Amino acid sequence: MGRTVLLKGGRLVTLSCPQEPASRAIQTTAVCHKNRAARVRVGKGDKPVTYEQGHRWVPGAVPSAPGPVCPAGNLDAEAGAAERTVEDVFIRKFIYGTFHGCLANEIVLKRRANVLIICAVFLQRLPPYKFYFLVGYTECPVRLEVQPQPEKVVYKYL
Repeated sequence: MGRTVLLKGGRLVTLSCPQEPASRAIQTTAVCHKNRAARVRVGKGDKPVTYEQGHRWVPGAVPSAPGPVCPAGNLDAEAGAAERTVEDVFIRKFIYGTFHGCLANEIVLKRRANVLIICAVFLQRLPPYKFYFLVGYTECPVRLEVQPQPEKVVYKYL
């Protein structure tokens, strides 16, 4: 199918432009097998980080490296692992909501027999009587171990 065009000299010229069928293409990139999730990127040295955030833990070397303990009860083949994981997430969200803006570090949950121990480092942003009321909120099989800090502890700057 062509199109007729009138040029300046008065000539008529027929231009033909073939109709190209609509084509679709897919772009691909190389796969990058790096564990980059939940890591603090190194910047200009103005980001304060805690001890856990400042170390890059290799997933295969967790048992031999010092630092956070791998919870053996939440492993894949253990009985009740999914229930414990859901309970841990619920407890963490409840503590974050109860002590909003007062947590200095991550919460550590320990299970010993039928006792649940919640360890946390809190910032002193609440009056002591409100803080102790919320600590006294726990019941018998749950124990809350707290350590108040005047400000957030900085391990190093990245």
